[in-house]
Amino acid sequence: MKDEAKTRSEEEAIIAMLMMRARALGEKNAEEALSYEAEDSVEFSLAPPLVSNGKDEAGLQAWFDTWEGPIGGEVRDAKLTVGGDVAFWSGLMHLTGTKTDGAEVALWFRQTLGLVKQDGRWLVAHQHASVPFAMDGSGRALLDLQP
Repeated sequence: MKDEAKTRSEEEAIIAMLMMRARALGEKNAEEALSYEAEDSVEFSLAPPLVSNGKDEAGLQAWFDTWEGPIGGEVRDAKLTVGGDVAFWSGLMHLTGTKTDGAEVALWFRQTLGLVKQDGRWLVAHQHASVPFAMDGSGRALLDLQP
């Protein structure tokens, strides 16, 4: 019973952190959003390059600056697994908003986060976002899929 209570407490702490991080991302607050990441974080994002290491506040802010107003989102099929001082979160993400050129964005993608507990705080140490691609030889990203 004690282990279950501890696990539930850790799950609640992680969910609270992820919600605060999501709010910072939606509000386009790069400094706050990155405060929820480990210093040596690794990111495999939808945008190039293939991998990014560490925090890149200038890069994140530059991306935020391509959006008009807040960035919206929705999560589906989220799953959280906690084991000691590491955890994994996965889910389907719906990114919505308007770009500064007026383009409307409504993109579903997959995301996995690897989390670590450092100095009593849960932080994102690894993040991976992806979209499926057509298996017909075209290599075309499938951006119109929905859950």
